[in-house]
Amino acid sequence: MKTKKIISYTILSLLALSTALFAEEALTKEEALLLLQKTDASTAFNGTDFSANYSLVQDKPGQGKNSMTAIMYRRDSDSSYTILITGPAKDKGKGYVQFDSNIWFYDPKDNQFVFTSAHDKFQGSNANNSDFTPQHYARDYSIESAVRVKLGSLECVQFTLKAAVTDVDYPLIKLWVTESDSLIRKREDYSLSGQLLRTMAIPSYQKYEKFSVPDKMLFVDSLRGKKINGKMQYEKTQITISNVSFAKQSDTVYTKKYVENMSK
Repeated sequence: MKTKKIISYTILSLLALSTALFAEEALTKEEALLLLQKTDASTAFNGTDFSANYSLVQDKPGQGKNSMTAIMYRRDSDSSYTILITGPAKDKGKGYVQFDSNIWFYDPKDNQFVFTSAHDKFQGSNANNSDFTPQHYARDYSIESAVRVKLGSLECVQFTLKAAVTDVDYPLIKLWVTESDSLIRKREDYSLSGQLLRTMAIPSYQKYEKFSVPDKMLFVDSLRGKKINGKMQYEKTQITISNVSFAKQSDTVYTKKYVENMSK
């Protein structure tokens, strides 16, 4: 219990940290683009399948916490994934499957698949469907600035990115990346007018040879909250990733039929 409290405090501290005040050093355009491309590559598991258990805890101010568990399978080489929800009981059997650039959601109560979007919230949480998949910042955004900064004790490059295409979750993003390993540590999502919409923090990663997988991810939604005792508190969702495997999966795992069969 004490360890969990320390981890949660670390994540919240990382979210709250502002850039330390010192002479910022700007990267050249070539340096910035190369680092952003490496960052994109660090979010993908190409050349192998990936699976893991995901635990989501959503905290709604004034309403308490809701928990959900799921198993995820990813094959990034062909942009496929399957998510099977395993708990709570009322949601068990629901699932998602992506193939051919389409995402389908299955509800066993209706016994049918409905089309959904990468931009939609995952099961009403503060995470988007796209947060479970590889990121494409270098492809979908233009780099407005890239400077070396401190994020707490971490030496990072802070990117300011502006959408170069329309099919993205957020038109403006600030991204903190540790330059030594090209890993994302914090992200702030903004509207086109500059309003902060959401913040994400990833304080630590699990290492598996050439791959890095987040231990935990925390999302704080700046649009969904409640004032309690005169202080504004925002909804947040923490995702914990465990039981990571890179074993090859059967092709049938990434099909609608598999999701249907696993819901029974």
